[in-house]
Amino acid sequence: MREIVLDTETTGLDPADGHRIVEIACLELYNHVPTGRTYQCYIDPERDMPADALAVHGLTIEFLSGKPKFAEIVAPFLAFVGDAPFVIHNAEFDIKFLNAELVRLGHPPVPPERAIDTLALARRKFPGAQASLDALCRRFMIDTTARTLHGALVDCSLLAQVYLELLGGRQPTLGLAADATAVVGLQAMDRIFRPPRPHAPSREEIAAHQAMVARLKDPLWPL
Repeated sequence: MREIVLDTETTGLDPADGHRIVEIACLELYNHVPTGRTYQCYIDPERDMPADALAVHGLTIEFLSGKPKFAEIVAPFLAFVGDAPFVIHNAEFDIKFLNAELVRLGHPPVPPERAIDTLALARRKFPGAQASLDALCRRFMIDTTARTLHGALVDCSLLAQVYLELLGGRQPTLGLAADATAVVGLQAMDRIFRPPRPHAPSREEIAAHQAMVARLKDPLWPL
């Protein structure tokens, strides 16, 4: 099963206010495990960079100037993701920005049901607990030393590890399930009943036993 872990960095919180994507990154999973294939690109947002967004990801307009615009990267991006489902932390945010860019260029939007939201998974699994990516990394003891600022590809790598833990760890199919046939990798099989085999001793075995007991002093076994 192929999945794409996706993360974006933006100039703000809402594309309806004119905010744009400035970085997009994807990491390919196969059967929930990273394959090593990634896609990452910085994007010229064609606007200024608010100070609060700059404090989050550290991407300045000077750095982004001259980088490709979203229209220039949309084809290779779509080719990389294909029709695989997305794995996103707080999927509503990233899908909202991604769809704003796609619709602007005449592409169909990504349906919300295509995304697996790890934020929702974490809240269901640990109700009432902190569910940010940092908090989940601490819970699962995932090393975050490479994450000094929010970077889309670094966050994808961390999220891939968090996603695997949310599914049950590196051997998710070993969890107990009410329906064993629903566990990936196990198949129900019809049990074959065989007639019981006789285990009574033969005449020769009885005679040998009697001969052995006869040689014992005060035997516990009667003849």
